[in-house]
Amino acid sequence: MARTGHTSVGTRARLGAAITCLLAATLVLTTGSAVSAAPTATVSGPVTGGNGTPVGLTTQFDLGTVGYQQSEFFLSGTANAYSPTSALGGDGRWSVTPSSQAPFTTRMIVNRPADPKKFNGTVVVEWLNVSIGSDVGVDWGFGHNELIRRGYAWVGVSAQTIGLNATKAADPVRYASLSHPGDSYSYDMFTQAGQAIRRDAATVLGGLQPKRLLADGESQSASRMVTYIDAIQPLAHAFDGFLVHSRGSGGAPLSQAPLPSVVSPPAVMIRTDNTAPVIVLQSETDVTQGGRQDDSPTFRLWEMAGTSHVDGYTVGVGLGDDGDGQADRALFNAMQHPPGIGCAVPINTGPSYLIVQSAYRRLTRWVRYGIEPPKADRLDVTSFSPTTYARDANGNVLGGIRTPEVDAPVATITNAGQSGAGLLCRLVGTTTPFSAAKLASLYKDHDRFVRLWHHATNDAIAKGFLLPPDARKVSAAARASSIPG
Repeated sequence: MARTGHTSVGTRARLGAAITCLLAATLVLTTGSAVSAAPTATVSGPVTGGNGTPVGLTTQFDLGTVGYQQSEFFLSGTANAYSPTSALGGDGRWSVTPSSQAPFTTRMIVNRPADPKKFNGTVVVEWLNVSIGSDVGVDWGFGHNELIRRGYAWVGVSAQTIGLNATKAADPVRYASLSHPGDSYSYDMFTQAGQAIRRDAATVLGGLQPKRLLADGESQSASRMVTYIDAIQPLAHAFDGFLVHSRGSGGAPLSQAPLPSVVSPPAVMIRTDNTAPVIVLQSETDVTQGGRQDDSPTFRLWEMAGTSHVDGYTVGVGLGDDGDGQADRALFNAMQHPPGIGCAVPINTGPSYLIVQSAYRRLTRWVRYGIEPPKADRLDVTSFSPTTYARDANGNVLGGIRTPEVDAPVATITNAGQSGAGLLCRLVGTTTPFSAAKLASLYKDHDRFVRLWHHATNDAIAKGFLLPPDARKVSAAARASSIPG
């Protein structure tokens, strides 16, 4: 169903085509060659050969056990780089134009329901994260349980040079044909991936018919999403909604070496004059003064209490979480017995994954029905540079999206950076379990703890930030514990 008062997907596609034709007809480089605004790429596959499976970190369980299947496709064509027609301002209302072209061949990893009847019509298109030097589907990792149980398709796109090169190095036989012209062309490559999913759904999605495309990026990829929304989406209209997870205060460069460098302002808003709605998710680690902006009819900012940029779910139990509740129980237990990964203290065991799953649900309803997501309180910041927070008597942050992990706590879970091996230790936050004496002072017996946990869970459901299927699993974990004994 089209959103009332907003341009339909088909109309936006036709509008994008009209813009393409106009720019192709009028834009001429100094060399005299015309530049198309949205070239059409060719899809090939499913890809086979080499080591036999796609290279890239998503999850580590057999998708067949949850009714899903994975395939991989190559996408080949000519991509545009872009230049600004005026200075890039902090309001995000940027104007850009295609400025050069280069050939590319990239790849897309596709996870989809094996049973076509279970497809819900929504495709999440994730800009694969390359922070560790290779492609990682971070938000598939955070939110795959919701995507699987609701019948989404997920497509991970290798949009950046470092990820594509690492993929080729990992399996040079399978990926011999891959070629990336440089990250200045990454935005148009991502656009063309979205267009190919719609146009070549018979191939890419095995015949499933996509009705909505949600673009998604986390951390390093979130900064790319900011630039994409502000600069490219107004030209391409390739996506119906955006999830931007753990952005900084600025965006990624629009153009970079070997092309002329065009960088984002250090603080930039996400433009709100697009019809495609945006949810921005921020952990405690990610909140900056320059990255905050007010909610609007097309924008929501969700700041998540008790969370860090990287946590024990994403680097631990989440990789094997098949939705049976065992991972939820393990993460609950980790709040009392937190894991270490070579950093100074145990890492954050907070609830980011639960809120990411709710964000997928709310964004889909927003795009499909025009039902706006709830507005969230901001975290209680006492100062910026660096960002510091007001905290309760238990050491947990005040404000923001509340979950039972912070409102019926068994540990202090924070974003606090710590010493250790490299950048990771500065991003994983901390968990400090409560002592037996403190637990006894908070909860006189197990029944009281379970009641308070259940109350906090119901409150998070009522406010729209926790989904009932997830609430049942974390409540079962609380009941199965021996807190406070």
